[in-house]
Amino acid sequence: MSLYPQTIKLLNKLVSARIVPGISYALIDRQRVLTEVRGQRRWLPTLAPLTPGLRYDLASLTKVIGTATVIFQLVEQGSVALTDPVQQYLPEFTDARVQIQHLLTHTSGIHGFIPQRDQLSGAELKHALLRLPVTATFERKMVYTDVGFLYLGWIIEKVTGQPVQTVIQQQVLTPLHLWESSFAPPASACVPTTYAHGILRQGEAHDPKARQLGVHCGSAGLFASLADVVTFSQWYLGQRPDLPALLSPQWRQRLCQDWTRRHLGRSLAWDLRQDQRDGHQLLYHTGFTGTFLLLDLARQQGLIVLSNRVHPSQKNDPFLQQREVIVQRFIQELPRR
Repeated sequence: MSLYPQTIKLLNKLVSARIVPGISYALIDRQRVLTEVRGQRRWLPTLAPLTPGLRYDLASLTKVIGTATVIFQLVEQGSVALTDPVQQYLPEFTDARVQIQHLLTHTSGIHGFIPQRDQLSGAELKHALLRLPVTATFERKMVYTDVGFLYLGWIIEKVTGQPVQTVIQQQVLTPLHLWESSFAPPASACVPTTYAHGILRQGEAHDPKARQLGVHCGSAGLFASLADVVTFSQWYLGQRPDLPALLSPQWRQRLCQDWTRRHLGRSLAWDLRQDQRDGHQLLYHTGFTGTFLLLDLARQQGLIVLSNRVHPSQKNDPFLQQREVIVQRFIQELPRR
């Protein structure tokens, strides 16, 4: 693939400059897919090579691959509506203004801080989260938090009667044949995240809320291989007629626009990036562990990057700086058609 040479150069530099131990990435150009796996699986406690097929902690990519896909299915089926009050499904939450669409666009204004959060049990954490206040940022500002997608997961549970992660497995992962994706992978098949105090986190969600809430967490916790994220992306782009149409093409196209009421630049579940040459929008999302996904439905292109940028320590500002450079370079290199 002769496309995206500068993007590829920047991606490879993440490894050569030791910004991340290793990287698995894919570039989708209509029916062509270029994949690359390079670097190390980990640096500590000992070096281990990165090999194809290993599973990554996707962190917040769980939101768009899993939870949002299920919510969108429920909306298309008429089981829920974007304008339904959250309180209708979660009566413990007491602000009647907040609707499902506010959760999806991160404009709910829900204040997300809970003292000593990581010391709470799953039940205690849920109880505390449902009692968080709505601030003056409601509808006025996009504030990215996990809280909205935790709520969305519990709404899914209320509608289906099953844990949200079970529903994601049944309604997304299995139908799309994502056999290398799960919420409880074998540790030996996973790329590790942090290494601290002699403990290597591997095959266990990096996100503490995901560990506390277990099968009831809709904001993080999914592990997947590069091949499976490629399959999901091709399906989202409408390139896999062999897979079931879990969402209509019309619904996916509607996502390529701003869904906030004050034009804050956010779609439902997805962030947006714009091609400045013609103004069309791309769907974008990141994961804290070092993952990001960019899909151009209009031009049938995609960029998938999986890394463990939190290894050995989660503070890694150079990665965050380079991530946006890579995204903008990819958009600039998109072929005009």
